[in-house]
Amino acid sequence: MFIIPIKVSQRSYTLPVVTALIVLANLAIFVHQFSLGWTDPRLLNHFMRLYALRPAFLWSHPATLFTSMFLHSGWVHILGNMVFLWVFGNGVEDELGHFKYLVFYLASGAVAGLAQVAFSPFSHVPIVGASGAIAGVMGAYLIKFPRSHVVMLFWVLFIFTFDLPAWLMLVYWFLLQLFGGFGSIGESEYAQTGGVAFFAHIGGFVAGIVLMRLLGKRPRRWRDNYYSE
Repeated sequence: MFIIPIKVSQRSYTLPVVTALIVLANLAIFVHQFSLGWTDPRLLNHFMRLYALRPAFLWSHPATLFTSMFLHSGWVHILGNMVFLWVFGNGVEDELGHFKYLVFYLASGAVAGLAQVAFSPFSHVPIVGASGAIAGVMGAYLIKFPRSHVVMLFWVLFIFTFDLPAWLMLVYWFLLQLFGGFGSIGESEYAQTGGVAFFAHIGGFVAGIVLMRLLGKRPRRWRDNYYSE
């Protein structure tokens, strides 16, 4: 079974320049990862050790809070993340403006990484992926556009689409992270294998809500001047 959002009803008034650049950066870095693994797996392992977030080594490598959010573990991982980012990022970028949105995205991702580290501070398992930052985007979307509708693609034996209110889809997603996160307590602190970084998702989502409140939005007159009907 495969369920993923593909479109929202909320209209954007500007081109999602930053969202597009983030998507392109993630794809370019993943292609680089793939090429390293194809050439010599040892090169890929070295690359991941340098730039992935490993909780036990965070304080000696703090930059990995940011570099790790541009790394991914596989094609399904990156494509799923980029679809979520594209669907929800456009409206949030439109609301904040390009520069604030970039700050918001990076800050949400950093908070997400810290949240995961707080629950598994001695883990050596690399944490990679943009999902913590994207969770922040989803949290911001929830408070700004709760009445928007999300078109979901459902694929099991056949494919069809259906609409959900944004608040319902996003709250349901967040509850899944809560259940998964608290169900994993005690398992991840000394884990030797990877899994879903539930607390990164939870931390990013909450950070997105708080940061959206703090950063505010563009003045209404900006939209009136930019677009008229």
